[in-house]
Amino acid sequence: MRINARHRSRRLFRLRTILLVVMLSVLVLPIASVFLFRFYENELVRRTEEQLIAQAAVMAATYRELLQPSSLSSPSDVSDNNTTNNASNRILNSHWGRTQQSYYTPITPTLELAGYDILPRREEVIPAKQAIAQDAWQAGHRMQSILLASQRITLAGMRILDQYGTVIAGRTELGGSLRHVQEVKQALAGQYSAVIRERISDQPQPPLASLSRGTGIRVFVALPVKHEGKVIGVVYLSRTPQNILKHMYQIRGKLLLLGLMLVLVTGLLVLFISSRLSRPIRELIGQTQLLTKGEQTTITAINQPGTYELAQLSQSFAEMSEALHERSTYIDRFASHVSHEFKTPLTSMQGALELLQEHADDMPAEQRQRFLDNLYEDTQRLRRLVNRLLEQARADALQPSNERTDLYPILAQQKSNFADRGLLIHYSGTGTGTGTGTGTGTGENSAPVLRLNIAPVALETVLNNLFENSLQHGADRIMIDVEKENSQCQIIVQDNGSGISKANRENIFTPFFTTQRDKGGTGLGLGIVQSLLQTWNGSIELLPSEQGACFRITLATRIGVL
Repeated sequence: MRINARHRSRRLFRLRTILLVVMLSVLVLPIASVFLFRFYENELVRRTEEQLIAQAAVMAATYRELLQPSSLSSPSDVSDNNTTNNASNRILNSHWGRTQQSYYTPITPTLELAGYDILPRREEVIPAKQAIAQDAWQAGHRMQSILLASQRITLAGMRILDQYGTVIAGRTELGGSLRHVQEVKQALAGQYSAVIRERISDQPQPPLASLSRGTGIRVFVALPVKHEGKVIGVVYLSRTPQNILKHMYQIRGKLLLLGLMLVLVTGLLVLFISSRLSRPIRELIGQTQLLTKGEQTTITAINQPGTYELAQLSQSFAEMSEALHERSTYIDRFASHVSHEFKTPLTSMQGALELLQEHADDMPAEQRQRFLDNLYEDTQRLRRLVNRLLEQARADALQPSNERTDLYPILAQQKSNFADRGLLIHYSGTGTGTGTGTGTGTGENSAPVLRLNIAPVALETVLNNLFENSLQHGADRIMIDVEKENSQCQIIVQDNGSGISKANRENIFTPFFTTQRDKGGTGLGLGIVQSLLQTWNGSIELLPSEQGACFRITLATRIGVL
């Protein structure tokens, strides 16, 4: 009995797929952590640039207003209240007109720490080639206090440069020129510029500084100050991004929560592997131990094997245990039948020998000869029984091969062999699907070829046993019909003998069951036929018949034409 363990609808994955997913998950966790670390560090750099842009925009607007007082008002205009109000209105109108010209021009951060080349430290200032204009110097002087107050809060380095790149406001480097610096040069050309440069700190680096690219850098932004399309100065700011290690310490609670989540994910992976692999294996081991102790006769397929390979293993164990159980039952039943079959003639022989031994001299010659004839018949019966048992053993132990057999030459040979014994065999069929067999067994090239997946010797034995049974049941004619459907061939064997009674139909394949024991029948013929056909994945069954016996043999086929 074949056990089907695939009754579940849930899909099973292969073991290598599960292991691959688990290993990739284990690999992805640290990679994802590093990626998250880099991503967050880059966000800190972008945030720093955004803040510097905002600060530079405010300072640029302030510097522009401080640099252009004459265009907004003049001393002669400020004589009385009306004059003052008129001047204020002119200032507002002038300011509104300027802002209207460049309304909503946001600057998007451009720095990417991951794919950005970090430049070396900024070059030192050089002597200025042009003199600082008086109005620019005064505007820078007024901006100085603003820069110093802002720097205490923002911790940013701040400098205001004139239109030639000379520092006019800042904590240091006043009067020096920075026009040779890359970002300043680009700002003087009218374009916003931002770079990342190396930073040399006076304090030692923290132990984990090698994990971060952001511990030794500084962000520089240069924003041009424009008036009516002309660059009138540059706001030059710089600041070190927030140290990610310090930031991680500040958000240590969130990182602890993230670590707990990673531990939870790892635990779930362990539970997943345990449920998918360990539990089915333990269940299978438990069943094999029960089978070894005799507390269980067969192994049942695991309901939840977890993986495709474990499902196959469970299925194989179940089929193997079922086959072994059936084999053991078959051997026990077969041994019981054999002992019974041998016991009857041996008992008869023992009784006859005892009588001959004790009364041979006093026994009439006719009676003594009758005892001797009985002994001879019993020995012949034992000889036939031993031969049949050997055939049955060979059929049970036979291993399938790749041999192929043409059916019609075998039928022709059997037809010739049994014709001398008074059994006529007629056959027909559609071997190639284009013509019918002749039944002559001549083997001509026009005859159909029907190749069956069975060894020639096995097919001869199957047909010979069936024809012998027909003779024993009084048949003198057999009709064989061959039908081919797809890759299966059905051979219908119909004789005109006495047939099989309804009471005996269920027992004809039982070993040693026979109604022709007095004619030399051993009851093993059909059992041998069944074993041989099962070896080649074939079958035999008894069909209903109005006259005689009718059997159907099913085998796989290969068709060709000679």
